[in-house]
Amino acid sequence: MRSLIAVLLLPALFLAGCKEEETAAAKPEPAVLTDAAIGHYCQMVVLDHPGPKAQIFLAGEEEPLWFDQVRDGLAYLRSPEKTGEIAAFYVSDMAVAPTWEEPGVENWIDAEEAWYVVGSDARGGMGAPEMVPFGSEEAARDFAASRGGEVVRLDDIPAEAVLAPVEMNGMNMGDGTMNMGDGSGNMGGGTMNMNEGTGMNDGQMQGAGQ
Repeated sequence: MRSLIAVLLLPALFLAGCKEEETAAAKPEPAVLTDAAIGHYCQMVVLDHPGPKAQIFLAGEEEPLWFDQVRDGLAYLRSPEKTGEIAAFYVSDMAVAPTWEEPGVENWIDAEEAWYVVGSDARGGMGAPEMVPFGSEEAARDFAASRGGEVVRLDDIPAEAVLAPVEMNGMNMGDGTMNMGDGSGNMGGGTMNMNEGTGMNDGQMQGAGQ
């Protein structure tokens, strides 16, 4: 009887193993960042912005969605806009990034394997507070010791850090309004410095694993 049960179970076990192998094989490798990559939200060239980046592959798609900031990629992941299955999610490994201004084009790590510094004074390519990813916990803690913030894993990043409105020189980015200048409708007094607050505009990566 036991032999008969074992024989009947073999096809099911074989099919399950095949499905697992197919799933693993289907995971796409990270794409190399080029000047053809356009940010999903901003529709600007991703390479033109400093700080860590993100790329997300949807199931069945050959090309990833690009994000100028890791924060933007996380926002997409947690938003109702995400309608497709996520096949892969990669972020820049800032532990091996040449500089903050040039975070690298091939140094990608799986988002689930990264360590993130949340709440530091670093701002990403679009000027919003950034969740800075590292390939090692040690590099992340070195950065946090220098720039502030706490070290967490992907699932522990709080929703408010990703989805909360961002104020940048009078611009409220996140509640559907944009107030530039003094709120009187005079656009001339409002400016937005996309790199303000990074502390890295000299092109040097401070405390990021170097």
